Amino acid sequence: MNAASDAAGKDDAILDHISALVAEERALRERSSEHLGLGADEQTRLRSVEVQLDQCWDLLRQRRAKSEFGENPDEAVVRPPGEVEGYQG
Repeated sequence: MNAASDAAGKDDAILDHISALVAEERALRERSSEHLGLGADEQTRLRSVEVQLDQCWDLLRQRRAKSEFGENPDEAVVRPPGEVEGYQG
């Protein structure tokens, strides 16, 4: 496997994780609307999923930018929630 296909494989893994998080987020939101709210544990989990989604999207953007400019995408790092939450890119 060459570096480009290895990077694409890692990007695909990040996208798979994003898809799983989005599915979980939707399920929690549906449960919330059907049952007029979520329990404390479910609210905490929903918030965690939202933060993880922000971090995953940010990591993917970093990897793609590094690749585009000839840098090593594996040098991209997951940034703390405070740096990526609500990022409008």
